[in-house]
Amino acid sequence: MAKVLITGIAGFIGSSIARELLAQGATIVGVDNLSTGRMENLEEILSSIEFRRADVQDAQAMDDACVDVDYVFHEAAIPSVPKSVQDPVGTNGPNLDGTLTLLEAARKAGVKRLMYAASSAAYGDAPELPKTEAMLPAPISPYAVQKVAGEHYLSSYARVYGLETVSLRYFNIFGPRQDPTSQYSGVLARFISQMTAGETPTIFGDGQTSRDFTYIDNVVSANLLAAKAPSSVSGKIFNVATGRRVTLLEAYQAIKKIVGYTGDIQFKPEREGDIKHSVADISLAQQMLGYRVVADFTYGLEMTIEWSKGVQSMTAIA
Repeated sequence: MAKVLITGIAGFIGSSIARELLAQGATIVGVDNLSTGRMENLEEILSSIEFRRADVQDAQAMDDACVDVDYVFHEAAIPSVPKSVQDPVGTNGPNLDGTLTLLEAARKAGVKRLMYAASSAAYGDAPELPKTEAMLPAPISPYAVQKVAGEHYLSSYARVYGLETVSLRYFNIFGPRQDPTSQYSGVLARFISQMTAGETPTIFGDGQTSRDFTYIDNVVSANLLAAKAPSSVSGKIFNVATGRRVTLLEAYQAIKKIVGYTGDIQFKPEREGDIKHSVADISLAQQMLGYRVVADFTYGLEMTIEWSKGVQSMTAIA
């Protein structure tokens, strides 16, 4: 079976990929510096993986982690637009320098393919919808710039060094184990946590901001498909989403209905660097990766809310 390296394995997405790969019999090396990841995400699989607490900017640690590895899933990042606006230099290290350090380690180790957690933030606030991979990047925030630069590094390493790479542009991922208390968490995680607890959720802006909310199962599937796809995918970029746009108000109403929330909602000014509308064209991923939507928005909400209620019940018992 394949040996894989997952960076950011203690994070929401990294730990989800790890679970599926374990189920398929892979040998897993996991790296995380725990700056945003949590060991609780790995609790029931920790004995089945080789975990290393390390930073992706540490060249020696990445060299060691890549030894005998077949595939790399690079999920490590500080995934926050507001944080990048506040601290562009501090976020550049983990988000871009770390990516280059990992690419170099993978190249030297002879890794077969590296999958990269790219971002829909690459499209910026261009009015054209849906977003297609053929559009020129128009990043607004430092975070988006860092992610786009990472894509270019991956394409360069594919062309210059022959390291097969795939960039997957994630669109607003949500699901179980996404930390609602973290400043990096998505709006749905916060909505669900607040509303199940009877707290008042907050919308930044007028509520008409829209996103292509994508349940985690779709992201895990896309990563595994990218690892198995023909060499023709190397150096390319693919949208990972559902192709459906949902406004924040629509998301609020859907969650309200499922959890039975009877309270109010508060509005605050839009945040600097936030994008107004986003929805993906997923046809390229469908054609070249065999990607399809395996879990829709409503199903994802139901599964995430069920998990959230279980966590809150356990917390209350403790």
